[in-house]
Amino acid sequence: MRGLLQCLSRNKGFITFMICMVMFRSALADWSVVPTGSMQPTIQIGDRIMVDKAAYDIRVPLTHISLLHLADPQRGDIVVLDSHAADERLVKRVVGIPGDEIAMRQNVLYINGAAASYTPATVHGIHDDLQDPARYAVEQVDGMQHLVRLSLYHPSEARDFGPVTVPTGEYLLLGDNRDNSEDSRYLGFFPRREIVGRSRYVALSLDPDNDNLPRKQRFAVLLDGHGGARPSHTSE
Repeated sequence: MRGLLQCLSRNKGFITFMICMVMFRSALADWSVVPTGSMQPTIQIGDRIMVDKAAYDIRVPLTHISLLHLADPQRGDIVVLDSHAADERLVKRVVGIPGDEIAMRQNVLYINGAAASYTPATVHGIHDDLQDPARYAVEQVDGMQHLVRLSLYHPSEARDFGPVTVPTGEYLLLGDNRDNSEDSRYLGFFPRREIVGRSRYVALSLDPDNDNLPRKQRFAVLLDGHGGARPSHTSE
C-alpha cells in the first residue's frame, strides 16, 4: 500500500491531467471513429469526426444526466447518440423533429407533406460503389440540403416508409446512405436523452482500403449541414 501511495504521489500531475482529459472528453468535446458507411458520402468509412458534446446540454461527466439544457437538435444536424435500440453508438442525420410528419415513397423524402427535390451530383472515391453502384443527389426539403447516396441495384426494403408523426421528446434519424443504413425506419424514434452531441467536422480520415493511410482531401473538412451540401464532391 505504501508503495502504491508513493507511486501515486510521484505521478499526481499525470494522473490529474488524465482525469481532466476524461472529464473533458465526456462532457465537452470528443472525437469518434466511423467504422461503417451509413452516412456516405457525407461521412466516409475511416473518418474521425469531432463531436461537440456541449451543443445541446452540459452533462454530468460519464453520464447522460443533463445539468444545463442549451438547445435541441435541429433538422439537418448530424448527431452522435448512444442508442439503446441498436445497442451501440450511432451517427445519423436529424430528419424529423417532434411534431413532424415524415414519409418516404420510393426513396423520396416527405416532410409535413412536402416532397424533397433531388439534384444529381457527382461523387468520386466511395469504395462501396465498386460492389454496389449508386447515384448521388443533393436532397433539399424544408431548409435542409445535403448529399444522399441511392443504390442502383439494391434498394432498401424501407424505401417506402410512413407516414409517421414524431412524438414529443423523440427524433427521427436517417443515414445519408439511404439504402444501407440502420436508422429510424428499422429502429423507431430515438429519445432526446440518447443524443450526446453534434458533429460538424471531420478531423482526419484514414483509408482502410489503403493501409489506413490519411486521405489527403479529408483533413479538417466541414460536414454538410443546413444548406452546406455541394453539387459535386471528390474524395481520395
